[in-house]
Amino acid sequence: MDTGTSTVAQLRSQIEAEYIAAQRGLEGLAATARHQYITARMENMDRYHRQLVGLVGEERAIQMVAQVFGMP
Repeated sequence: MDTGTSTVAQLRSQIEAEYIAAQRGLEGLAATARHQYITARMENMDRYHRQLVGLVGEERAIQMVAQVFGMP
């Protein structure tokens, strides 16, 4: 497998893991802790998204993140 492809797959997987963690963070945490936790997950997703943009371009990176979020 080509390194660029595996990097893209890894970044997509990391975005998905952060998204799932943010969703789970909505359950059982105090409001302030929940906000900080979800903000950290969103910041991580943004960082991974920017890396994807550098590898596959903005349009494709947006499509990949939208798929993680369950959008067509």
